[in-house]
Amino acid sequence: MATFVDRVTLYAMAGKGGDGCVSVKREKFKPLGGPDGGNGGRGGDVVLVVDPSVTTLLDFHHSPHRKATSGHQGYGDRKDGYQGDDLVLGVPNGTVIFDSNGEQIADLIGNGTVFIAAQGGHGGLGNLALASSRRRAPGFALLGEPGEERTLSLELKSVADIALVGYPSAGKSSLIAAISAARPKIADYPFTTLVPNLGVVQAGETRFTVADVPGLIPGASQGKGLGLEFLRHVERCVALVHVLDCGTLETDRNPVKDLETIENELALYGGLEDRVRIIALNKIDLPDGQAMAEMVAGELRAKGYEVYPVSAASRAGLQELTYAMARLIQKDRAAAVVEERTRIVLRPVAVDDSGFAVKANADGSFTVRGKKVERWVRQTNFKNAEAIGYLADRLAQLGVEKELYKKGAVAGSEVRIGDGATEVVFDWEPTIEAGAEQLAGHLHRRGEDSRLESTWAQNERVEIEDVLSEDEIAKQWEYNVSDPRTPKLSPPITEQESEDGDAK
Repeated sequence: MATFVDRVTLYAMAGKGGDGCVSVKREKFKPLGGPDGGNGGRGGDVVLVVDPSVTTLLDFHHSPHRKATSGHQGYGDRKDGYQGDDLVLGVPNGTVIFDSNGEQIADLIGNGTVFIAAQGGHGGLGNLALASSRRRAPGFALLGEPGEERTLSLELKSVADIALVGYPSAGKSSLIAAISAARPKIADYPFTTLVPNLGVVQAGETRFTVADVPGLIPGASQGKGLGLEFLRHVERCVALVHVLDCGTLETDRNPVKDLETIENELALYGGLEDRVRIIALNKIDLPDGQAMAEMVAGELRAKGYEVYPVSAASRAGLQELTYAMARLIQKDRAAAVVEERTRIVLRPVAVDDSGFAVKANADGSFTVRGKKVERWVRQTNFKNAEAIGYLADRLAQLGVEKELYKKGAVAGSEVRIGDGATEVVFDWEPTIEAGAEQLAGHLHRRGEDSRLESTWAQNERVEIEDVLSEDEIAKQWEYNVSDPRTPKLSPPITEQESEDGDAK
């Protein structure tokens, strides 16, 4: 079973926000005391924190799916729902976070560094918060937003000052065990070290960390052996110490050739050209090793390297080597730029930024995108007609309808708001100026909006014939009508003149 994991995939799911509450205060002698529904609680976040007690990503390897708790819905009597608990996950120092597209989004260095992997959803407003002077008793509440879901890749890059690199069985593990309190596995066969080991070294007043990287072989940069899996652990190091085996029994190998091979693999991996190199000629306690070290030391110094013959077994030359490492660390720390306090940059929203965008599609439909409008859609309960009317009023007030009209939308055009699973598709009908809160009486009951035809059963209009009763007919004697049973008048009678000119 694996005991060290330095690359995992994390599926983080934040908690959902609680729904708002629809409640009306009812007391004795006060049958309708007004709305008192509270807001829903906020969902919990998934948080990554650098923990010094964590040295591997093994926990995420066994349990990659992590979910925070959701917020509770609001209560009546003006009580808000409780918030969901944040899920805090410890990660090793030097963890790098990548998104689903492979782009680096965070580099966690330093104990206590915090990164929010997934943000919890906001709670919905209750009908108490939605009440206004014109909307006295809302019959709806807003829903809680769903929590953020993200797929992240975590990679561990060891935070060490010095990296020991070299062929398998070159004595790297023995060397780090001799100069520090680290106790890696040591054996007389290749690839004994399967995971990077860290050790703390004290040289005078300088304390630094040394990483023992598993052995490199030709082709490691292309994935051969274990080199490619752990070369990332040397990226943060100030200097590289080449541990060369002077007592190897292989006739086709020598320290100079081993150095060239390892340098070629480091060059193919890339990004390590500016690191300072130190040569440690190991195993000089052996007669052949001492002779080989004396033979190649001059050639390596001629190439510009600092060369230190050492023996991890007898501890010969280790003090000179550790003090040489300390000098490099001191020089690097002295040249390090002093970190300045992060300047806070405020970027206000532009005055002409409406917060949404309307796009006319080729099929004649229209798509509305924007954080605000998409959040409003997620918070709308589409089973409540009054909530739908409230959403329509908010969109109209924001200017969405005017923009749709400018883009060529007409009544009945298909409009999409949002994207993915939360997308809402509807046929656009321009709203009237009077909002849902302005309608009263029998036209607007709690939980309904009279602008939606499906919310109430409209009675069919019956044409009633206006027929006079017998008493009304008796009173029609003064009118000149052709049919006394209807109030319709007959055509007017014009006056005729007699032959003598008198009107009749």
